[in-house]
Amino acid sequence: MTDTGFLVTLALALIAATIGAAIAVRLGQSAILGYVAAGILIGPYTGRLVEQETVAALADVGVVFLLFAVGLELSVRDLLRVRRIALLGGSIQVAGMILIGYLVGIALGFQPLESLFFGAFASQSSSTVVAKILGERAELDSAHGRIALGWATLQDLSTIVIIVVLTALAEGGDLGADLGVAIAKAVVFLALLLPFGLRVLPWLFERVALLRSREVFVLSVVAVALGTAYVSEYFGLSLALGAFLAGLLVGESDISHQVSGELAPLRDVFAGVFFVSIGMLFNPAFVLAALTLVIVAVVLLVPVKGTLIAGLSAVLGSPGRTAILAGVLLAEAGEFSFLIARLGSQLGAVGDAMFNLMLASAGASIVLAPWLTNATPGILRALDRRRGGSDERVPVTDPAQGPRRYAVLCGYGRVGRVVGNALERRGFPFVVIETDPRICRELRERNVPVVQGLVENQRNLDRADLDRAHIFIFTVPDAVAMRQTIHHVRRRNPRLPIIARARSASEREMLEREGVREVVVAETEVALEIARATLGRLGVSAPETAAIVQGLRRRTS
Repeated sequence: MTDTGFLVTLALALIAATIGAAIAVRLGQSAILGYVAAGILIGPYTGRLVEQETVAALADVGVVFLLFAVGLELSVRDLLRVRRIALLGGSIQVAGMILIGYLVGIALGFQPLESLFFGAFASQSSSTVVAKILGERAELDSAHGRIALGWATLQDLSTIVIIVVLTALAEGGDLGADLGVAIAKAVVFLALLLPFGLRVLPWLFERVALLRSREVFVLSVVAVALGTAYVSEYFGLSLALGAFLAGLLVGESDISHQVSGELAPLRDVFAGVFFVSIGMLFNPAFVLAALTLVIVAVVLLVPVKGTLIAGLSAVLGSPGRTAILAGVLLAEAGEFSFLIARLGSQLGAVGDAMFNLMLASAGASIVLAPWLTNATPGILRALDRRRGGSDERVPVTDPAQGPRRYAVLCGYGRVGRVVGNALERRGFPFVVIETDPRICRELRERNVPVVQGLVENQRNLDRADLDRAHIFIFTVPDAVAMRQTIHHVRRRNPRLPIIARARSASEREMLEREGVREVVVAETEVALEIARATLGRLGVSAPETAAIVQGLRRRTS
C-alpha cells in the first residue's frame, strides 16, 4: 500500500465523507450510509487511496469525542431510571448472544475457540451508531433512547470480562488471576473517576471559562476527553468507555452545555471518519464468495439480537413500542465487536475466514441500522392501524349531567403530565391518549379516562369522541405522528381548537399549514422565560417585563 502520509489520508477521508454524506442526506437517508459507502470506495479492497491504519487511529479519536459528548447530553438520573432493564436485560442478552453465536459458529464448521470469539463479537452493539441515530432524530431523551444507551453501556462494560476470558483461553493463562486483576483495575479507575469527574472537572472548566478565551477552553475540553480515555485504557477499560463515563459525570455540572457546544464540531468531524473506517473494512470479494455465511451472520446480528433485546426489555417492564424501538437501535455490531475480532486475529485464535466474516457482517449491520430505525415507527403505526381497537367511546362525563367541556390530551409524559395536573386543579375533565401501559394504569386508578394506543391511530382518536371535545392538546414529540393526528382531527372536527408543541420554527410552520393556530415552540418559550427572569432580576417592574416579553413573543411568532 502506498504511504500517502497522515495529512493526505485525513484529507481524502474527510473529502470522501463529505461527498458521501451529502449524497445520502440529499436522498433522504442517514449520513452514516454515505460515510460507509465513501469508506468502501476509497478503502484497501477497492480504491486503495488511503492508509487503513491511519484512518483507524483517527476513528478511535472520533469515538472518544462522540461518546464524551453523548455522556454530556445524558442525565445520570435518566440512566438510573432504566438501570433494572439495562443491567439485568443487558447481562442476560450478552450471555445469550455469546451462547447463540457459539452454536451458530459450530454449525457453520468453525473451531470451538473461533466460535466463542464469534459469539462474543455478536453480543456487542454500537454506542456510536446508537448515539448518532438518536442525535439525528432528536431522541436522545426518549424512553427507548435511554434504554438503548444504558444497555450499550452495560455491553461496553462487559467487554472488560470478555476480553480477559478470551485472552486467557487463547494463551492458556490463569483465567481466575487475570480476571481478578482486570476487575480490580476497573474498580480503582471508577473510584478515581467519580470524585474527579463530579468535583474537579466542573471546577476546572469553570476556572478556564473565566479566562474568556475560546481557544483555551476548547483545548481544555479536548485534553480532558483524550486524557480520560488514555487513563481508562491504562486501567484495562476501553478508550470510548472511559470518555463516555467522564462526559456523563461532567454533564451533571452547570458548565456542561458550554462544553458540549465547543466539542460538537470536533465530534462530528471525527465521527464521520469513524464510519468511513467502517466502510474500509468491507471486502466485496469475500462477501460475494461467502454470501451465505455473511447473510447468516447478519441475521444473527440484526433480527436475532434485536428480537432478544426487545423481548427482554418487554419482559422487564418496558412498553411494547419502546422495547421494539430499543431492540432495533441495538441490532448491529459495535466498536468492541471490531476490537474482539482484531484480538482474535492477533492471538491466532481466529482464522482469515472468520475474521473477514466478522468484518463484513458488522459493516452490513451498521449500514442497515439507520434504515431500520427510520422504518420501524412507520411499520408499528401500520400494524397498530390494522389491529385497530374497540369502537367503544370513552365516557368522559356523566350523561345525567349533560355535556360538559372537556379536553383531549395526547401524550402524558413530562409535558402532558403538567398540562393534565393544571386541568385537574381547575376541575376540567379530560381524556388521555397514551401508549405506555404503566401510565394508563396509573390514570385509570385516578379515574381519569384514558385510551391506550398510538395517538395517530384513527380508531383511538374516534374513541375520544372528538365531536364533543372542547379542545385538543398534542404533547408527543413526534413530528410524523403529530402531522397524521392533526390531519385526522381536522377532517373529523374542523372547528376543534388545537394546541400543539413544536421543537423548532420549522415544525411550527408545518403545524400552521395544517391549520393549527396555537403552537408552543419549546425553544422560543425557554428563551422568553429566561428573558423574563433576567429582566426581573435587573429590577424591571412586572408590568413592563410582561409587555416586553409579549412584544418579543409577537415578533418571533
